[in-house]
Amino acid sequence: MRGLTEAGSEGIRGSTQAVIAGGTALAAVALFVVACGTGGTGARDEGPAHASAVAGAIASPSPSPSGRYRRVDAVALIKGDPAVSATVKRELKPCSGDHYPVDVSYGELTGATASDVVVNVVTCGDWVGLGTYVYRDVAGSYKNVFKAEESPVYSEIDGTDLTVTRQVYDTNDQMSNPSRETVITYRWKAGRFAEISSHETDYSKAGGDASPADG
Repeated sequence: MRGLTEAGSEGIRGSTQAVIAGGTALAAVALFVVACGTGGTGARDEGPAHASAVAGAIASPSPSPSGRYRRVDAVALIKGDPAVSATVKRELKPCSGDHYPVDVSYGELTGATASDVVVNVVTCGDWVGLGTYVYRDVAGSYKNVFKAEESPVYSEIDGTDLTVTRQVYDTNDQMSNPSRETVITYRWKAGRFAEISSHETDYSKAGGDASPADG
């Protein structure tokens, strides 16, 4: 009987541990779902627009404890920005649910007291860049200090520089095979972004996929 009792205790302890582990896993899943629902990625899930522009500037959210980094509602910035074209605003729609096709990056490009914000608006299907914008904190509000809307276009932060990439398509080019790619690097000087370098790559069509052509 003693052996049976010990075995029973071990079984009960094993069952209890399994229940606890299962509960912990469910709690972790619940937390993950909540994070996703509130735009945890910060890049392509910014939620519906609800802010409005005031004289071309959009109110900044409260600063984080770090002092510089401020997470923004990128959709609200774009929708409320009079500098953004009507075409881009019209194309900025949720891909599914309230998930908008926007990429957001934060960095120190202009020397402002808060991090600058780079927003890329892309298409849902093939993620082609429709427009790219840089917002700078000015006295507590975000102001548009750079835009490029010659699609396809995409911007990235490279240290303290801004790099803007454009694909060039000739007639009959497929979306995956542009004829050329141009990359322009900008740096903040005297209150604006100034071009400091650029280079262009011509792609070979011999293999069917885009690849740098021999020079």
